[in-house]
Amino acid sequence: MIVVFDAKCLLCIAWVRFILKHDQRQAVRFVSMQGVTGQRLLWDAGLDVDNLSTLLVLDNHGRSFQHTAAVLRVLHALGWPWRLAWAGWFVPALLCDAAYRWVARRRYQLFGRTDVCMLPSAWALRVAGRRAAPAAPRPRVPRARCPARCAVA
Repeated sequence: MIVVFDAKCLLCIAWVRFILKHDQRQAVRFVSMQGVTGQRLLWDAGLDVDNLSTLLVLDNHGRSFQHTAAVLRVLHALGWPWRLAWAGWFVPALLCDAAYRWVARRRYQLFGRTDVCMLPSAWALRVAGRRAAPAAPRPRVPRARCPARCAVA
């Protein structure tokens, strides 16, 4: 499973950290939407790269998910107890996705943004597909020196 996320958004970065912490099987990989690979995946999914306000999740079968469906797919992949979030499927997608889009459009105002890489060192290993060792969060590093190559512009 691949998660394409906004590496400038503090809410999105917190979501990635949450996944890194709880993904015991290490089934989830991450791609920044600001990077070349992330933009290609978004374009392939038919999404507007410049005005994106959703999380994109690609499963192992090539299917893509957005908005609430993407969040629920990731939580399902994390296993128990996070699979209990599947109860969210009982709420109409129209309501869940409307709430998701409202927050997504205001994510910078509500949660802030950054221009430096704030992801833990496990990030580089997960992107590369190697097994990540537990690591303490890395201090903020300017983009030019970021070993994770987050492609935060």
